[in-house]
Amino acid sequence: MIATMLIIMVVLLFLNFPMMIPLMAAPLVIMFIYFPTLDPMILMQQFSTGIEPYVLLAVPLFIFAADIMTTGKTSNRLLDFIGSFIGHIRGGYAVTTAAACTLFGAISGSTQATVVAIGKPMRERLLKIGYKDPSAIALIINSSDVALLVPPSIGMIIYGLVSGTSVGDLFIAGIIPGIIVFISFAVYSIIYAKMADIPLAGKASWSERWTMTRKAVLPLGFPIVVIGGIYTGLFSPTEAAGVSVLYAFILEVFIYRSVHIKELPKIARSTGLVTSAVFVLVAGGQAFTWVISFARIPQMITETVLGTDPSAIYVLLMVTLFFFIGCMFVDPIVVILILTPIFYPAAMSAGIDPVHLGVVITFQAALGSATPPFGVDIFTASAVFNKPYLEVIKGTPPYILILFAISGLLIFFDELSLFLL
Repeated sequence: MIATMLIIMVVLLFLNFPMMIPLMAAPLVIMFIYFPTLDPMILMQQFSTGIEPYVLLAVPLFIFAADIMTTGKTSNRLLDFIGSFIGHIRGGYAVTTAAACTLFGAISGSTQATVVAIGKPMRERLLKIGYKDPSAIALIINSSDVALLVPPSIGMIIYGLVSGTSVGDLFIAGIIPGIIVFISFAVYSIIYAKMADIPLAGKASWSERWTMTRKAVLPLGFPIVVIGGIYTGLFSPTEAAGVSVLYAFILEVFIYRSVHIKELPKIARSTGLVTSAVFVLVAGGQAFTWVISFARIPQMITETVLGTDPSAIYVLLMVTLFFFIGCMFVDPIVVILILTPIFYPAAMSAGIDPVHLGVVITFQAALGSATPPFGVDIFTASAVFNKPYLEVIKGTPPYILILFAISGLLIFFDELSLFLL
């Protein structure tokens, strides 16, 4: 049965069908072949059940807020603010890129949105200061991974939906790992700049810094409102998403006037297209999950891979391995939808905190999204920068090694995830 399901998915993917088709076709075929007496309407109900949870409303709302800010001036204001303080130090513009990706990740929740919003203006600045294109692009796509770790991470929303874990707790738990990734990239950027003898940029005056700070105050308030509101219990993650749309709307339309109100329908259409793709994947993932659970596939796989009484560390190592490999080939949302129900029961039996498991899983999703051969951020960068695949991945190995090291820390020290809870 497992072999049949894998063959169906692999064949359809090789035939160039979008991921939503094999995700839906595999459970349908398995049901007709192995469980012909079951009513097909059960599977149809699972499709609709997958997109019913209230927490999923956060996804289109956060995407809409990010789209409004991407269309407006938020990303440039963040870049100018950070660059004015550290752009003049050796490696300062690379550190600026990592910091801006972290901050914008706390606005968008999407690695691909961060690549587009921060990558376009920052790549030009990095090239101008003396960086080579592969190094600049590698820094951008790997720094964008932080968007899946810090709130409002879409990956964490999907994990919370599948596992029943509190999305608010997941958001808070991702903050420290996200900061660790930023600091690690910043340290590497400074070392690399000294080794490559990257020229120093001009130093901004305190007057210029004050101007940039004043312009960035309101964009910097966005993650404070979202994270602070969730942490204090003022509103739920879904309500925070609604607040984020209102914040972005007022900021870009009325205060900065960088987005005309007539542009909102076009922005909303773009959000609708992205959201529909996510929701179709979630619906297919729910049906897929129901079929594999009904067929007891998770038990078969975990007994084969994990044994009968695995330790917590061993379970986390296997989770790390499977999710990393999966996200190298398939969209992280799909991997989270498919693999979480398989490993979650074994992780709970091993005594792993579900929030910590969620951080480990989303970290692997972030790592895999920028890892060859098919990391989604690689192809996003290739399209955005109009660069060939091999040039995009040329500078990625150092960042992948750094992320591997941080992944090991997360496995052995769950306090990194749970400290703020």
